[in-house]
Amino acid sequence: MKKRFLLLILLLLLSLSIQSQTEIGIKGGLNFTFFKVTEGDFGTNPDTEVGYYGGVFADFEIENGFHLQPELLYIGISDFRFLNAPIYLKYAIRPDFNILVGPSLNYFFDFFSNKFKVRVDLGLDYEFSSSLSLHMKYALGFEELSPNIVFLGFGYKL
Repeated sequence: MKKRFLLLILLLLLSLSIQSQTEIGIKGGLNFTFFKVTEGDFGTNPDTEVGYYGGVFADFEIENGFHLQPELLYIGISDFRFLNAPIYLKYAIRPDFNILVGPSLNYFFDFFSNKFKVRVDLGLDYEFSSSLSLHMKYALGFEELSPNIVFLGFGYKL
């Protein structure tokens, strides 16, 4: 089921890319998760966990340096897994440096009883070339048991 959902999203992004000359790509890296609470069993280190993430993105150019960049990421933190689907408004501060902001929709497979959460993401993206970029983003959780996460990784436009 999960593989079919991811394949469907990838095919949708590919079809949008063909129709509107949108750029698509892959991204991945490390995440650093900061839990806000001391109760609960979050593993051997309840304050901070290091994990990984990977997924796909599409970059739709709007105008005057503005872009819309939806993403679909699979995130792993210790024994926990979830899908992260941010929808960013991206603005080019310089031709190679971008700021991203937007809501982030999250589906937790095994972390919370309330499996769906909405968060806010803030990010920076530096483009080394037309294909390779370095990005950092901060995902802010609003609820008591919703962790804050810092993502650091690379993106590659296909």
